[in-house]
Amino acid sequence: MDGQPSVGAVIEQIAPRLRRVRKKKGVSLADLERATGISTSTLSRLESAQRKPSLELLLPITAALGVPLDEIVAAPRVVDPRVPQEPARKDGRVLIPLSRQQGEPRAYKLIIPAHDEDPHLRTHAGYEWLYVLRGRLRVTLADRDFVMGAGEAAEFDCQIPHWFGAAGRGPVEVLSLFGKQGERIHLRTRRR
Repeated sequence: MDGQPSVGAVIEQIAPRLRRVRKKKGVSLADLERATGISTSTLSRLESAQRKPSLELLLPITAALGVPLDEIVAAPRVVDPRVPQEPARKDGRVLIPLSRQQGEPRAYKLIIPAHDEDPHLRTHAGYEWLYVLRGRLRVTLADRDFVMGAGEAAEFDCQIPHWFGAAGRGPVEVLSLFGKQGERIHLRTRRR
């Protein structure tokens, strides 16, 4: 295969694209019926992929919505799915983004060096999920203090005072899902 989507795959994408463009433009099915002469029933079936799209139907719809036909029928652009590795460093901690999505939560790999530091509990909005890849992770969550090993996972509400760091003499590597506030907290490990 040459990496190009099949005709069937492109046709399957037309229905959600039509719906997305129509809603983005703030046009109701009834408005589109008035502008194109195509019944709301047919328009609804097109948007739910219950009717095969044809040029006879798509040309008046795209004209009424003011979008080029290519926006609805073109194969999606295939981009390099690899996430650029741009680590951020602070106080020995390394935070490597593993996702490029704009929303939350985002995925990160954390490398936390061994330190003899006392936990500084913090809170922030959001929810956190942790998975220990290598090493031992000390977690303090409110009045609970425990150590996790490779292959263990934890999740918690970030409104609960929390802290985590390396346990023992070596660094710990962790996969984590959290939001922007969590990113700032993970890079601010010590009080100033």
